[in-house]
Amino acid sequence: MGITGTHVLLFTPEAEALREALRDVFGWDFVEARPGWLIFALPPAELGVHPSDGDTHHELWLICDDLDSTLDELRAKGIELVGEPTEEEFGTWVRMRLPGGVEVPLYEPKHPLAIDA
Repeated sequence: MGITGTHVLLFTPEAEALREALRDVFGWDFVEARPGWLIFALPPAELGVHPSDGDTHHELWLICDDLDSTLDELRAKGIELVGEPTEEEFGTWVRMRLPGGVEVPLYEPKHPLAIDA
């Protein structure tokens, strides 16, 4: 099959501020498609399929190995958290509010990761 990757899009009226955070706070590698237009390499990814009550949607969740230390680093770099970390059967998670108002959950999973298989 010819599918070779995934391209995730985040939309915000403050795209430059969000690009700066992904570059400077997260430290993700990137290419510059054109001046100021950064395309970021994502960490390894996996895809889960969840049931719904009839609606369809998709979400981007980021994974970390140690939520507490990762949150300390993110707070020190100015990333806002929405609420407190929540313990669930699948892991512990919290929603981050990134520049431009984009909210992305971050979690430390308890389950085996497909990216480690």
